Amino acid sequence: MKRNIIAIGGGKIMVPAHREAQTLLIDQAIVQQVKRKSPKVLFIPTASEDNEEYCDAFRKQYEDRLGCSVQELLLYRDRPSNRKIQMLIAQSDIIYVGGGNTLRMMNLWRQLGVDKYLDKARKRGAVLCGLSAGSICWFRQGNSDSRKFKDETNKTLIKVTGLNYADVLMCPHYDVEKHRQPALKAMMKKTRGVAVALENCAALHIKDDKYRILASKKYKKAYLIYWKRGEYVKQTLKPSDNFQSLAELTNN
Repeated sequence: MKRNIIAIGGGKIMVPAHREAQTLLIDQAIVQQVKRKSPKVLFIPTASEDNEEYCDAFRKQYEDRLGCSVQELLLYRDRPSNRKIQMLIAQSDIIYVGGGNTLRMMNLWRQLGVDKYLDKARKRGAVLCGLSAGSICWFRQGNSDSRKFKDETNKTLIKVTGLNYADVLMCPHYDVEKHRQPALKAMMKKTRGVAVALENCAALHIKDDKYRILASKKYKKAYLIYWKRGEYVKQTLKPSDNFQSLAELTNN
């Protein structure tokens, strides 16, 4: 399958002006995937309901610091026509999806046909990336905290169906949200295949049929997780410049 996905486990991009975003090195790797000056980047903040502060922080990072040309696809604030949605996605080199409520985002995308336009972008070779909800969306399923957006005390984690560009259940924030670890263990006992759990400032980069782990901070990593013959397997995936076979990752 043709794809170029960089899924980030978490990390702050909204930081004071004198500080750098926690994901800077991963953001640089995203931009480097496009072999031309000033790549066109589309920011999709659906999961945060088009949070204006988030949009401003993203523009400062990708436009002011990394030299890209940034546009936003605002499905809550503007509710653009299908023609405009299709045009914005079609003309972008990089499509970055922000964090927030994954379930609500996926439901709205499917209502508006955004999922179909994103698949066309994948097929033409656009870089597909994002953080938290923006990492889950590209995969078969994700370990999501979408319920907390209705009730802040509800820490129940649910499976959300993504776009299925890789046969993986994605789990972000694996190190900083401690309830994720036992919840993912229980979730995977009833789920086929494998999960990839990403710590904040770690990312899974899938390029066609290969993968590697990226990190923007030292000691950050990912984990391959699955059940096999009644045993819970948790395998560390360390950052590397070298790509490995994705099939070897998913066929466990």
